Amino acid sequence: MRLYISADIEGVSGVVHSEHTARDGREHDRARMYMTSEVNACIEGALEAGVKNIIVNDSHGTMRNIILEELHPVAELISGSPKKLAMVEGLDETYDAAIFIGYHTRMGIPGILNHTFHGRAIKTIKINGKEFGEFGLNAAVAGHFGVPVVMVSGCNLLAKEARELIPRIETAVVKQTINRTTAKNVGIQTAREIIRQQTIRALQNREQIQPFIIDGKLNVEVSFLNTGLADYAEILPAVKRCSPDSVTFQTDQIIHAYRYIRSLILMVSSSI
Repeated sequence: MRLYISADIEGVSGVVHSEHTARDGREHDRARMYMTSEVNACIEGALEAGVKNIIVNDSHGTMRNIILEELHPVAELISGSPKKLAMVEGLDETYDAAIFIGYHTRMGIPGILNHTFHGRAIKTIKINGKEFGEFGLNAAVAGHFGVPVVMVSGCNLLAKEARELIPRIETAVVKQTINRTTAKNVGIQTAREIIRQQTIRALQNREQIQPFIIDGKLNVEVSFLNTGLADYAEILPAVKRCSPDSVTFQTDQIIHAYRYIRSLILMVSSSI
C-alpha cells in the first residue's frame, strides 16, 4: 500500500499565530518541530496499518518546514518551491490513499488561521458557483487521480468543512477554534496519539471512502482582496475580468484549474 501525505502547519496543535507560520516568525522553528512530530505520528499509524511506501509533501509557505533529520526514516520528503501542483506535488494514480495533516478552514469562514492559499491575496475561489478552500481543491486533485483522501487533521471546524465534501472521511481534531488566532490545543503527545489512531482507522476503512471528484465543464471564479490584485491577474490571457475584484476562466479538468489558480496567485503575489 502506498500513502501520500500533504502537510500544512496552521492546523497543527499549538500553532495559532503568524509568529508560528511566517518564515521569520519568532516561534516558527518551534512550530516546525510540532509539524514534523504530527507528520511522524501519521507515518507511525500508517506503518501499523500495513503501508509500505510513504511520500510526504511539505505544503506550507516556502515548503521548507519539515525537519528532515527528525522525519521518520521510512518516508521520503518533497520540499521546496515552486511546484506545479503545490500542496499535492507528486501525487498520482499510483497511491492507494492520501492524508492531509495540519490543514485549516478556507478564507471567510470561522477557523484557526483561516485562509485560502494566500491570506493577503485571495478572498474566495469558486468552481461552478461553489466555494472551495485548500482542503477541497487539494482533495479534488487527488480525486482526479482516483485517490481518496481518507483522513485530515486540524481544528474542529476544519473537520466539519472536510466532512461536508467527504462525509466518511476520518478526522483527527487536535484543537478547538476559539477565534482566528486563539485555540484550545491538546498536548503534543495527545495530538500524536490522536493522529496515529485516526490514521490506522482511516487506512483500515479506506475502501469505504470515495475519491472526491469535480468533473465536467468547470467555471472558475477567483476573487481577490482588492481590485489592484485583480488588475495583475487580468494580465493572464486565459482569464476574464468579471467584477472589480474578480476574474474567471473555464476549463474541463480540475488539474488544469488548479494550476491556473496557482499561477494567478504567483502573479498577484509579486505586487504585495
